[in-house]
Amino acid sequence: MADYQVTCIRRDGADIDRRIDRLGGPGWNDTIDNVIAFLQSGAHRFWTSVNGVSVWIVVRQHPTSRRYYLATENDGYPPNNLLSLPECG
Repeated sequence: MADYQVTCIRRDGADIDRRIDRLGGPGWNDTIDNVIAFLQSGAHRFWTSVNGVSVWIVVRQHPTSRRYYLATENDGYPPNNLLSLPECG
């Protein structure tokens, strides 16, 4: 198992669900579906840093659509940590 820092995202467009298509970090970039699979299988862990605080990224399931998505563990900051990251280049 490896830990990967997430420093950027790629959104899937201007759709209303604001779903992220890709995540990236130092030396890597992958699809959201692969990152979800890695987390669910325990193959890898992912984290990000917001305001100098490191937080783990977790998989959650939307209660209505049942679609899987990524979030960060509760860190006391109200904005969405992942959506606050810059776009990957």
